[in-house]
Amino acid sequence: MASIFTRIIRGEIPCYKLAEDERYISFLDVSPISRGHALVVPKLEVDHLFDLEGDQLTAILPFAKEVARKIKAVVPCTRIGISVIGLEVPHAHIHLLPIDALADMDFTRPRLKLTPEEFTALADRIRNA
Repeated sequence: MASIFTRIIRGEIPCYKLAEDERYISFLDVSPISRGHALVVPKLEVDHLFDLEGDQLTAILPFAKEVARKIKAVVPCTRIGISVIGLEVPHAHIHLLPIDALADMDFTRPRLKLTPEEFTALADRIRNA
């Protein structure tokens, strides 16, 4: 059965897309820890990030870097934190989070609730940064 990320990649489930190329896609997390919390996902469905072939693993960071640069240009923060947890969805992915302190990376924090309009406006601003 395809992961939820594969279904997003196929267009079966909508997302707030930030960037896409032939190998990767980035979109806003719909249950964000912070405003601008995004995911970077390889289009190839593999369970763990370190299961990616070497060229795919090394190429995901420059893709993520460009997304992080755009998030930082739009969302006020000290930096963009990066986290690889891999327990939530059985499809490799990287979290990009706007942060001001170490505690901002705590995934046990209550999640933000944004309206579809807020997600759309934020995604548009990040994409166009």
